[in-house]
Amino acid sequence: LQNTDVLLKDGKISKVGKNLSDGSARVVDGTGKHLTSGIIDEHSHIGAASINDVAANSSMVRIGDNIDAEAINIYRALAGGVVAVQVLHGSANPIGGQSALIKLRWGESPENYKIQGADGFIKFALGENVKRTSNPNSIRYPQTRMGVEQVYVDAFTNAREYEKKWNTYNSAKDKSGLTKPRKDLVEETMLEILNKKRFVTCHSYVQSEINMMMKVAERFNFRINTFTHILEGYKVADKMAKHGVAGSTFSDWWNYKWEVRYAIPYNAAIMQRAGVLTAINSDDAEMGRRLNQEAAKSVMYAGMSEEDALKLVTLNPAKILHLDNQMGSIKVGKSADVVLWTDHPLSVYAKPEKTIIDGKVYFDLEKDAQNNKALADERARLIQKMKNAKKSGMPTQRGEARSQLDFHCDDVLGFEKTEE
Repeated sequence: LQNTDVLLKDGKISKVGKNLSDGSARVVDGTGKHLTSGIIDEHSHIGAASINDVAANSSMVRIGDNIDAEAINIYRALAGGVVAVQVLHGSANPIGGQSALIKLRWGESPENYKIQGADGFIKFALGENVKRTSNPNSIRYPQTRMGVEQVYVDAFTNAREYEKKWNTYNSAKDKSGLTKPRKDLVEETMLEILNKKRFVTCHSYVQSEINMMMKVAERFNFRINTFTHILEGYKVADKMAKHGVAGSTFSDWWNYKWEVRYAIPYNAAIMQRAGVLTAINSDDAEMGRRLNQEAAKSVMYAGMSEEDALKLVTLNPAKILHLDNQMGSIKVGKSADVVLWTDHPLSVYAKPEKTIIDGKVYFDLEKDAQNNKALADERARLIQKMKNAKKSGMPTQRGEARSQLDFHCDDVLGFEKTEE
């Protein structure tokens, strides 16, 4: 729509149309600019204080219990037009922990980041990370792709046996002589998956394992919700569409480890054309604030329409995360999660001028520049004060550099550190 107004009211998109007016509204001039729905990242680790366990099944742990609301990458993602992310457990083990679906409400408490009422998700993983290929000294089971499959079969079989024990106990009229089963948080979580109350995002690359995971799910009468990364999705897109699983992939990552040597930059477009609900994700704090450009690569490589490319990072991930009833597009009644861009949103020159969540501005380009100047001035003042103190003979000590942890899927102890 061109030359169109959008009224945001009470945290919702109230009206969309020409020449709208509301006497109580603050007017933002978007002439010559572009307004889009906010970007949603289906696969991220920003805001997580830690992401990995090494047990084969750690389904009882919850990323939502260790959200770092002050992680600077959250603010940087806002500066890239991102309004919501799925903070996933890592991929160091087959069955990881429970996800946290959050909006990037910078400055608020960890609990206020969480999207209330959102469905529960969990991280599964396949491939090199799971069988610990990168660690030849690992003695943890599984160490083969066959063993990974058996972990899933055993876990779901055990969950059904656990369910039977509880059903037998609960249905017994006379419980005398019966021992009440012990509550097991691992089995409880696996049952949520089997009973379609928790949904699986599965780290994946190789077509053989993608096929295996779908067959295991069908054997236990449920469906995988999302294959994330899935750089060989183009090989099995028809089977994915039949299974009903979404694909959330990288735009053109290639050859950074052995099992991704067959990745191609047409992957997203091929999956989409086969009828697979497709998104582009980051899995990386730096890429997370450039997802608009990552989406644009499908236009360049595969001739995808601009509308479909934008959906890869807005409406499609909203659908994948079961949030499209409240976000992902500019539609009356949806949450006021929008971004005002200085240029075409698929352009490398575009910057978010304002990132708005629930009708509140959480990033403002002009205010950001003002804050940066104020911080630079304050730093210069403090440095000069320290220099003057040193000249006057005051004792000195070496400063300590601050660092942050930028997690990637397989990080357990070997964290990447970025000096600030």
